[in-house]
Amino acid sequence: MRICSLLPSASEIIAELGHADSLVGVSDECRWPAEVVGKPVVTAARIDPSALSSREIDEAVRASLAEAGSLYAVDSSLIEELQPDLIVTQDLCAVCAVSSGDLASAYPLDVEVISLDPRTLAGVAETIGVLARRLGTPVRGEALADEMNAKIRAVAEAVRGLEPRRVFFAEWLDPPFCAGHWIPEMIVLAGGEDVLGRAGEPSHTTTWGAVLEQQPELVILAPCGFDAGEAARRAAGLRFPCPAIAVDGNGYYSCPGPRLADGVRQLGHLFHPEAVEDVGLCAIELTVTGFAH
Repeated sequence: MRICSLLPSASEIIAELGHADSLVGVSDECRWPAEVVGKPVVTAARIDPSALSSREIDEAVRASLAEAGSLYAVDSSLIEELQPDLIVTQDLCAVCAVSSGDLASAYPLDVEVISLDPRTLAGVAETIGVLARRLGTPVRGEALADEMNAKIRAVAEAVRGLEPRRVFFAEWLDPPFCAGHWIPEMIVLAGGEDVLGRAGEPSHTTTWGAVLEQQPELVILAPCGFDAGEAARRAAGLRFPCPAIAVDGNGYYSCPGPRLADGVRQLGHLFHPEAVEDVGLCAIELTVTGFAH
C-alpha cells in the first residue's frame, strides 16, 4: 500500500506499526521517527514561523485562515505523481494540519481518505487501532496502544493519593492559550490540576493576568510546534511568580501519538519528583522574578 500522511502523529503511528516503507509522501512537519524524514513533502504551512515572534505567528495564522481558508498548501501535482492508495489527515484543528475538506478541494481524485480526530487519550489509542486495522496489523496496533496506556497507568498509580499540583499549561505564549483536548487529562493523570484547560475541549486564548488570578503553583510552557529550547527562548521575556518550565510541546504533548505517554511521565516527575522517576526528556526552568508580560 502507498500512503500519504499529512499528519505528524499519523506518520509516527504508521512507522511504529512497521509500515514506514509504505509512506510515499508526508507533510513538512512529519519529522519523527527518523524513518519518515526525507520522504517527499506533499503539504506545508503557508507561513515560515522561524523569523516571527509568537504574536506575529498568531496574527499570520489568523490572516492565512481568513484569506486562504487554510494554513496549508497542498502539492496536488506531487500527490498525483506519487499515486497513493490512502491519504491520512485530520479535521480536528485547522492550525495543526490539512483538513479533509482542504484536501478534497486541492486533490479531488478518487483516493481513500482517513481522518483522525482524537480529543482524548482514549481517542488517541483508538486512532492507533484504526490505522492498524486498515494496514492489516491489528495485533501490533493493540500492543502499541496497550504499551502507551500501561505507561500512563503506572504514573497514575504512582501519584494516587498525593495532593494535586495546580498547573497552567500554555499551548501558546502570545497570546497565551490554555491546554485543550487530551492535555488536561494528561495533567490530571500525572497528579496535577489544570487551572484553565478542560479535558476534551479545544484550547482557547486567555491572558497572563487571568492565569495569575488562578494562582498556579507551576507553569508549563509547551507552545505547539516547538521543542523545549525554542519554547524557553520565546518565553525569555516573561516572568512568573512560580516555577515555570519549558518542555517539548511538539514531541510529547500536542502531537496525538504514542509519545503522549512519555509526556505524562514527564509531567508526573515535574509535579511529584518523589513519586515518579525522571524520564529524561528536556525540561528548562525559567527565571522566577515576579509576574510581567
